Amino acid sequence: MIDKPAGLVVHPAPGHWDDTLVNALVARGTTLSGGAAGRPGIVHRLDRDTSGLMVVAKTDLAHRRLGAAIAARRVRRTYAALAWGHLDASPTSIEAPVARHPHDRKRMAVLPSGRPSRTDAWVAARFEVAELLRLELHSGRTHQIRVHLEYIGHPVVGDPVYGGGGSRRISGAVRRAAEALERATPRQALHAAALAFRHPASGERLEFRSEWPADLRPALHALGGEDLVAHPHPLGYLLFFNRDA
Repeated sequence: MIDKPAGLVVHPAPGHWDDTLVNALVARGTTLSGGAAGRPGIVHRLDRDTSGLMVVAKTDLAHRRLGAAIAARRVRRTYAALAWGHLDASPTSIEAPVARHPHDRKRMAVLPSGRPSRTDAWVAARFEVAELLRLELHSGRTHQIRVHLEYIGHPVVGDPVYGGGGSRRISGAVRRAAEALERATPRQALHAAALAFRHPASGERLEFRSEWPADLRPALHALGGEDLVAHPHPLGYLLFFNRDA
């Protein structure tokens, strides 16, 4: 299990062959499964500027079993995100097909021709101009959470690609608060906060948690969440990891 920092690319790819997570693991002598070319051990991935939990396979058997578990939706992947505005309902289920954007190959989009995709969202905390959401994936499309939240009109705060205009989307008396939040958010406010799955060899049920990252704490402060910033475990304080809360 790896808690990836924001800014780290997961595996080598055109335009970024060095200084990736895979490069670092190989340099340390970590045994990794075969995987796809250039992606040893990588069962699933996170975007460069998304922080949080990833599972990496050390054997081919573990890789196959973990990949099959993800495909069968037996791995629970939970994310924390700051999203602009307020959801109409909590929970909200977003079911919309995701495909490569027809005019920009670096982007994804909701398109009728896309692959079926579902994201479930709960409000963990509500602020004046944004909400802290708990999100669970039922599929694993590229950029899925970011695309789905943009699609329903509540994009991830700080997202340079799917941000929907950022603070400019907020008008009226709270515009200054939105601008302050944007200044306090150094990257897309998306964090892989929890992973739960069965060990590929023993079958033991495992659950891992990762608290709200330090580089995004100023964003909570800008939202007025002083009590959260002061708390050493803000997600735990909000009962974020309690699915029944």
